[in-house]
Amino acid sequence: MAKKDYYEVLGVSRDASEDDLKKSYRKLAMKWHPDRNPDNPKAEENFKECKEAYEVLSDAQKRAAYDQFGHAGVNSSAAGGAGAGFGGFSDAFGDIFGDIFGGGNGGGRQRSTVYRGADLRYNLEITLEDAARGSETRIRIPALEECETCDGSGAKLGTEPVTCTTCNGHGQVRVQQGFFSIQQTCQRCHGNGKMIASPCGTCSGTGRIKKNKTLAVKIPAGVNEGDRIRLSGEGEAGTNGGPPGDLYVVMQIKPHNVFTREQNDLHCEMPVSFTTAALGGEIEIPTLDGYAKIKIPAETQSGKVFRLRGKGIKGIRSTAYGDLLCHVVVETPVNLTTRQRELLQEFEMISNKDTSRHNPRAQSWMDRVKSFFAE
Repeated sequence: MAKKDYYEVLGVSRDASEDDLKKSYRKLAMKWHPDRNPDNPKAEENFKECKEAYEVLSDAQKRAAYDQFGHAGVNSSAAGGAGAGFGGFSDAFGDIFGDIFGGGNGGGRQRSTVYRGADLRYNLEITLEDAARGSETRIRIPALEECETCDGSGAKLGTEPVTCTTCNGHGQVRVQQGFFSIQQTCQRCHGNGKMIASPCGTCSGTGRIKKNKTLAVKIPAGVNEGDRIRLSGEGEAGTNGGPPGDLYVVMQIKPHNVFTREQNDLHCEMPVSFTTAALGGEIEIPTLDGYAKIKIPAETQSGKVFRLRGKGIKGIRSTAYGDLLCHVVVETPVNLTTRQRELLQEFEMISNKDTSRHNPRAQSWMDRVKSFFAE
């Protein structure tokens, strides 16, 4: 298959300046870099195509040959001798990031190891009400940001990083071990290809400084425990011009005094007095939208659940509200007066005359116990 025109690959005109070429290449290299496109099998192919085009057009001698003879002119000059052709495999692909971020300029190419900034995590504690209705808050986080004094270069104002004298700007050195020659990252410049002769006084040569920044976080209605909100580009600054990381705000719901949440449903205990449970009545219960009334039928037992439809939470991925489930807890009276004790004792005496009628569950349980011991 015929190769594409190099100018077309980079999306520039044939009279494009060196800065135009570099700007277009950086943009395309960031777009198609395999590390940023792990699920796209064509990304590496596109990336190499962009790099090959830039290798030729950024070199004045190669570009002149290409403009006159096209791809054939570049290939023939490459075969003819050292000055116009491509270098070895490591020379063509070993300094990928160096070319993207300003390290490459033909044969005297310098490496610059570029790293994306680290992602950060922030645990945000919110109330159940805020989770249900949504809200907006501000958070203050510490982060490493690009030094404004040196624009992230790490060099003192008025100076620039210099080429590493150990690796001559390649970022790697060859170590001879017997019959083998091993290529390793330069220990002096840590693979950057450059050294800081005069470090910036603000960041001490690191190119980044610690800062506290305040960010606005919009919490969507319906978030749940563990849900994450991604703030793109709000993580740590990258190194050597690399992109910043992201900030992930993780939701943590405070325990509520009344409700517990299960998916989109809310649960609460509903204490009911002994007499109301026996005789029936009406009680008020709280919801997230105010109070609601529930009619308690006579002879309601502890553990009975009343469901109020639509009084729960509408989840962030739901189309309808959950329910509020009220669990009845019959409360045994305490701190009885003498008269109350007398009345309850009288009530107990009357009830015991017909246990199967007044206390059927207790009678059924006793029958099962007797059956168990009789076997």
